[in-house]
Amino acid sequence: MMRSPSIPLTVPAVAMTQSAKLIRLTYIGLLVLAVVAPMLGLYPVFVMKLLCFAIFASAFNLLLGFTGLLSFGHAAFFGSAAYVTGWLIKSHHVTPEVGILAGALAAGLIGLVVGAVAIRRQGIYFAMITLAMAQMVFFVLLQSPFTGGEDGLQGVPRGALFGLLPLVSDTAMYYLVVAIFVACFLAISRILHSPFGQVLKMIRENEPRAISLGYQVDHYKLLAFVLSAALAGLAGSLKTLVMGFATLSDVHWSMSGEVILMTLLGGVGTFFGPVFGAGIVIALQDMLADKVGSWVTVIIGAIFVLCVMTFRKGVVGELQAFMERRNKRAQ
Repeated sequence: MMRSPSIPLTVPAVAMTQSAKLIRLTYIGLLVLAVVAPMLGLYPVFVMKLLCFAIFASAFNLLLGFTGLLSFGHAAFFGSAAYVTGWLIKSHHVTPEVGILAGALAAGLIGLVVGAVAIRRQGIYFAMITLAMAQMVFFVLLQSPFTGGEDGLQGVPRGALFGLLPLVSDTAMYYLVVAIFVACFLAISRILHSPFGQVLKMIRENEPRAISLGYQVDHYKLLAFVLSAALAGLAGSLKTLVMGFATLSDVHWSMSGEVILMTLLGGVGTFFGPVFGAGIVIALQDMLADKVGSWVTVIIGAIFVLCVMTFRKGVVGELQAFMERRNKRAQ
């Protein structure tokens, strides 16, 4: 029996393979850097805060970048989960994992209600509905007796994971946050590479065609909205555990603006873009807050305008576009 001759890889296939290897090696390198960061003298609380907002931005990108739905109210999920987790841990002394799961679940339920109303409209109408309902959540949390009003929830203890592993140490808390971040990143990647994720991308590119093919578009949109809300809530719950407090700034409309800024700055529709954007914004806030005060917002805004003018696809998006152009020239 004759063996079939082996078919050599074409130049584009080789280029794509090399590009995929480079991306994989980059992710592995960043993971190793995250693991050894405390040994390098990096401030653990800063890195934990960065990773929390990276999860938040990635959750928002799942909705905007891969489904095409622009929400102006994602702070409602981030902040409500932060309050639920803080209240349960401080007042009812539940373990951290229960508080985190409860916060994410509460955010998902709120996302179900908000999404069921918002997906009935498209474009700017969808965005304004999410903003209006987020303001309603803000008002409820402001008036609720368990939230502490304008003072927020202060002194939330970290407790012990499963009642066994104390999280008082920044190092122990740090590795928990890293583990959850990696799990969320892999989960989002798995979602987007699944048939469900492909349908979301089709809805983003051409919704009428998706409808004509028989897909229940509203169901897919609602599920994507709930998943995004739950992941945003997970980020808020972790942030409360890391920082030890939950305040109204977590649920304010300006927080929704910040996550939009992070996503656009890094690159909408890219896997690593929101993480990179969150790193830029959090790092600038941390470095400049003591030096320029409230002017840090102006500086970040100027950087955003500059980025939009020069890197319209975001930093990571432009890098990916450059690599694609280079691969085409190599054909």
